[in-house]
Amino acid sequence: MTSGGTESNNTALYGIASQKKGKHIITSSIEHDAILEPCKHLERESYKVSYLPVDKYGLIDPEDLRKELSHDTCLVTVMFANNEVGTIQPIKELARIAHEKNAIFHTDAVQAVGKVAIDVKGFGVDLLSISSHKINGPKGVGALYIKKGVKISPLLLGGGQESGLRSGTENVANMAGFGMACKLARDNLDQNISHFKKLTNRLVSRVINEIQGTTLNGHPEKRIPNNVHFTFLGVSGEDLIIKLDENKIAASTGSACSVRIQRPSHVLKAMGFSHEQITGSLRLTVGTTNTEQEIDDTVEVLKKVVKELRTVSPYKSKYNF
Repeated sequence: MTSGGTESNNTALYGIASQKKGKHIITSSIEHDAILEPCKHLERESYKVSYLPVDKYGLIDPEDLRKELSHDTCLVTVMFANNEVGTIQPIKELARIAHEKNAIFHTDAVQAVGKVAIDVKGFGVDLLSISSHKINGPKGVGALYIKKGVKISPLLLGGGQESGLRSGTENVANMAGFGMACKLARDNLDQNISHFKKLTNRLVSRVINEIQGTTLNGHPEKRIPNNVHFTFLGVSGEDLIIKLDENKIAASTGSACSVRIQRPSHVLKAMGFSHEQITGSLRLTVGTTNTEQEIDDTVEVLKKVVKELRTVSPYKSKYNF
């Protein structure tokens, strides 16, 4: 167990890098900061890090991974599903290619667990990060799956808890809560996926058809079922979030996990979006307790506030909405 997805990802990266089996790491240009920041730190420690590009849907071309691999590659880490646009990567193929050069393959599956079926053996991953609160469990607890036989070094040293991989007193209450959340997510997976798709299909259909100048971002099919990401041309996403919050609707323009000052999404930049497209972006996600009525209410609020914001937009003269 760990304290969450960030610790799981850091443990995977540093735990493999410190094994001294190579000084080359491959990741993608659209990873969460819990991967990108450790990679930047490792670069300062003389590791080479390659950042794979993505297409306009946020998808990696597996051949790009094959081109970057070398006998010095110790780790490939690619997120299962993107936390902003929801695109799902071809994890099974990427893991297979990584293993061709005997590299360890890690995936940050924080956004994917509970939204899609995940079989670590079937996908062939060596390490996989998950977080409790993403499946309605307690905050402050997560886990790192480690394939039998994969050796990693611990971040924390001390009393040798967690088989020597994470010393310190275990957070037993949260671990138990996380375990129950995993059981419920597994037992209700098909039902939840069906519910998510019903709501997001309704949301996407209504928004695209009823709000002019709107696009759905990410892959139209290869995406987690609870995520939708829109661009509203001529609108500031930050202003839109404020208006939505006033109407008791929670949304974000990028990663909901960051406490830093807002900056343009590195994910959308990597996907080739213009500054205007990035500025007008909005992410909405649905949960197990959301209803069709809430979707309809959200669309009505969006229609009203997008129209209002476009009347004062600096791009007003550019479009004829």
